[in-house]
Amino acid sequence: MNELAPNPTIDRGDPVDLLRHYISEGRYGKEGRLPPERHLTEELGISRGTLRKALDVLEREGLIWRHVGKGTFVADSAQHHSSNDAVRLGRQLTPYRMMRARLVIEPAIVREAAVNATGETLARLRQTQERCRAATTWAMYEVEDDLFHRILAEASDNLLLLSLFDQLNEVRRAVAWGNVERQSTRPPLDHPSFEQHEAIFEAVAGRNPEAAFEAMRAHLRSVSARLFGGV
Repeated sequence: MNELAPNPTIDRGDPVDLLRHYISEGRYGKEGRLPPERHLTEELGISRGTLRKALDVLEREGLIWRHVGKGTFVADSAQHHSSNDAVRLGRQLTPYRMMRARLVIEPAIVREAAVNATGETLARLRQTQERCRAATTWAMYEVEDDLFHRILAEASDNLLLLSLFDQLNEVRRAVAWGNVERQSTRPPLDHPSFEQHEAIFEAVAGRNPEAAFEAMRAHLRSVSARLFGGV
């Protein structure tokens, strides 16, 4: 899961975050073509008007381009696909090893986030939490969940740590996780990650690095236990 670098000159509203993340995940068709607007509005859970405003922002950034009669395309889409090295590495890793790597890296990143997070970042984290809880499909939830972790990495205010996080996610996408069975069409109201994300947020907002570190470790251990029995 590599993200596109944030552009500080752009006012990145929530729909823009969602669409940017959708593109960074490579969820578009051949030749870099984005799905039709109807499909995007349904998958992202936003209105067509809101989607078009987000597309306008990304077009101004140069991340997409439009061809009348043919559709909307990701600019230089090849650069957004996982690198060959990441794919090769991901295919050699088991999910267990992937989770071990996350347990080493992400708690340390969040510890830095507790020191450096800005008010704007905290607001974005809170909004992402709310969208996680409101997600009506697992796909929508997973976009928001990924975004929550990515914003935490941004909050570290360290480009090297952010780059490391992006590379970790790039490899994670290439790991063969197998089929994850869902018992519902959307996350249940008592989904454990909701409370765990709240604990992480509270520790970061409270400027408590060690509590943030432990909250992220607890979250990742819980995710691992649900996937394959723990690490």
